[in-house]
Amino acid sequence: MRAIQLAKSALYAGIKLLMEKQGVDHVDTIRFAGAFGSFIDPKYAMVLGLIPDCDLAEVKAVGNAAGQGALMALLNRDYRREIEETVRRIEKIETALEPNFQQLFVNAMALPNKVDPFPKLAEAVTLPPRRANAGDDPASGGGDASPRRRSREERAARRSRT
Repeated sequence: MRAIQLAKSALYAGIKLLMEKQGVDHVDTIRFAGAFGSFIDPKYAMVLGLIPDCDLAEVKAVGNAAGQGALMALLNRDYRREIEETVRRIEKIETALEPNFQQLFVNAMALPNKVDPFPKLAEAVTLPPRRANAGDDPASGGGDASPRRRSREERAARRSRT
């Protein structure tokens, strides 16, 4: 379960990072490619938080997209030129170097997500209510939503008291 959680968090954080880079706040359609994508149920992918919230009817598998693209490039010069032009415009993003990737990743560890709303998913399934963190309420004096990590000494002292 932990491996699935880590993988889905990395994928979701990467998607959110790309959305931020493009100035997109929501997605209208999602396409799963490859054999693995053909077996993913859109509703459960969204429940897990693998993909951002969108209309479930607009989440579909497209099969072997890479193979289809290669075939198109081999058989049609115009497609090949279009692909070559697209490749020249690709901007590589190193997630490890992005300042907010870590926070996006941590938020994505929750199912479906710690902070992102999923209203379209909520129309299809009943989502549990969100728990408010003490740090979420400005009146409580907390600005950071995550609790402070205790030092090794504090943890040892706490264990010895119980």
